[in-house]
Amino acid sequence: MTSAPADLAGVHTLPQMLSYRAASTPAAQAYRAFDAGAQAWVTLNWAQARERVGLWTRALAAMGLPTGARVAILLPNGLDAMSIDQATLALACVPVPLHAIDNPGSIAFILSDCEASLLVLETREQWERIQAVGTPLPQLLAVVLTRADARSDATGLVPLMALTDWLARATRNPPMQTPPCAADLAAIVYTSGTTGKPKGVMLTHRNVVSDVKAVLQRIQPTVDDVFLSFLPLSHTFERTAGYYLPMAAGSCVAYARSVALLAEDLRTVRPTVLVSVPRIYERVHAKVLERLAPSRIKTRLFEAAVAVGWRRFCMVHGLPAPSAQDERTAGTWARLPWIVLEPLVARPLLEQFGGRVRVAVSGGAPLSPAIARCFLGLGLPLVQGYGMTETAPVVSVNTPRDNRPASVGRALPGVEVRIGENRELQVRGPIVMKGYWNRPEDTARILSTDGWLGTGDQAEIIDGRIYIRGRIKEIIVTSTGEKVPPADLELAITSDPLFEQAFVVGENLPFIACVAVVHREEWLRLAREVGLDPKDPASLNHPAVHKMALERIAGHTASFARYAVPRAVHLTQEPWSIENSFMTPTLKLKRSNLTAHFAAAIEAMYRR
Repeated sequence: MTSAPADLAGVHTLPQMLSYRAASTPAAQAYRAFDAGAQAWVTLNWAQARERVGLWTRALAAMGLPTGARVAILLPNGLDAMSIDQATLALACVPVPLHAIDNPGSIAFILSDCEASLLVLETREQWERIQAVGTPLPQLLAVVLTRADARSDATGLVPLMALTDWLARATRNPPMQTPPCAADLAAIVYTSGTTGKPKGVMLTHRNVVSDVKAVLQRIQPTVDDVFLSFLPLSHTFERTAGYYLPMAAGSCVAYARSVALLAEDLRTVRPTVLVSVPRIYERVHAKVLERLAPSRIKTRLFEAAVAVGWRRFCMVHGLPAPSAQDERTAGTWARLPWIVLEPLVARPLLEQFGGRVRVAVSGGAPLSPAIARCFLGLGLPLVQGYGMTETAPVVSVNTPRDNRPASVGRALPGVEVRIGENRELQVRGPIVMKGYWNRPEDTARILSTDGWLGTGDQAEIIDGRIYIRGRIKEIIVTSTGEKVPPADLELAITSDPLFEQAFVVGENLPFIACVAVVHREEWLRLAREVGLDPKDPASLNHPAVHKMALERIAGHTASFARYAVPRAVHLTQEPWSIENSFMTPTLKLKRSNLTAHFAAAIEAMYRR
């Protein structure tokens, strides 16, 4: 193992970070994971984690891979994913994290593009689906299967090795290998590819360690903190903020069993730090509204608690007082004191997150102002940050004591930001990627010779805080010349509990229209309200339903220019997911796929 630096200042690579942590607090809790066989949570301290990584490192060393060889990791969050990642880094090889729920074609493309030497995944069935794509993988030497019931098989073109057999190859004294330096690659992370093939972002140890150290100055986790890890470790946001950051701080990471069991795991683990994307907060918010809907009194109490709590938040953080309209929405209930509303509304909501969260970070996508207002008003210390895979990824973040929810906070220490042409936010500093794997032309398009990275996001910088105003590439230009930011519009539409997902169109067309996925419970309620059969597919696009849907959309998009408000809608019940190829692994809409799938419906909206 790499020798341990005396302090964090001496850490320049990720293996050094693990060594430093294990030497500093060997007996402190490092990881918790659920053992399905024992039906119990198990815990490793930092000394045990280092020992586990050492075994995996020796097994990997026995393969004799050259320095810089790529190791593809297709595993859910857990001890195995951590162990192979750390083993790969220790030998100066390069982890290539893959999304565990990505489609086989995308995975096969990445394996071929990065010329992976080893693939680690759970089951033989996963490998067979990748093989069935037919992509040649001449560089792949072996596939390691981690499921307990896996069996080794050397009869195919690529040998399959059960994890137990692979680990048994570990020798006590493996050949000496030079550890990585700060300039070596710490990962090739493939971007989502919303419009084309994914690109491999080359992140060095310097990129990642610099970002971790800078975030550590803002969020300041401690050895007493517990993170709940549920975003995929293939997501750079989770890798840096939910994996390497707690390692640097000595915090414990508990691996959630699954998104389906997240609510239960939150109550069991009771994390103190949450790292999440807006979608998780949106789901909790939607569930709350769904439970409240049958009771007018409970709904009014909830609205009052949000209004009163938001007023308190604005006073504490020096924000303008809420508008009179906000106060009127809550009605006379908003006259109730916080001492009454807090135990009735706020405390039960916070208990859904475990009851002791001291900081909840939202990143990866814009956070709806309505969602932020709700959770901040009810006392969840929610801070929004900004970043991208190409910046390792965090560029800026608010803090609980300096929180402007309309902004994405101030740039991290050591990170420069400026506004370039077309109001584009540009970033420079040690966190900026080396470039795209084997794509020098793509690298040159985004990264200048003097180190400024174009983010593709339009922004303003006011009093040192960054405010994201839209995407340069994701601007709809209607045939009348009006420019509309689709992501912002979709975010506003989905703040209505009726709409689970939304996709707006209008490029080179006379007005904006919307395709939306309806929430099942809300749809049943709406169908009954207008006297239609909710099970009849035709009911979804009945004129009366369209009229009500457009009225609700108009209400939530009132702050947009009139030309941006959708004038036609098409409703569907089938959710858009990674599996049906309508969303990327980082939960962004695949606009080209959606446009093709709904071509007839879109044409009909404009014909009407």
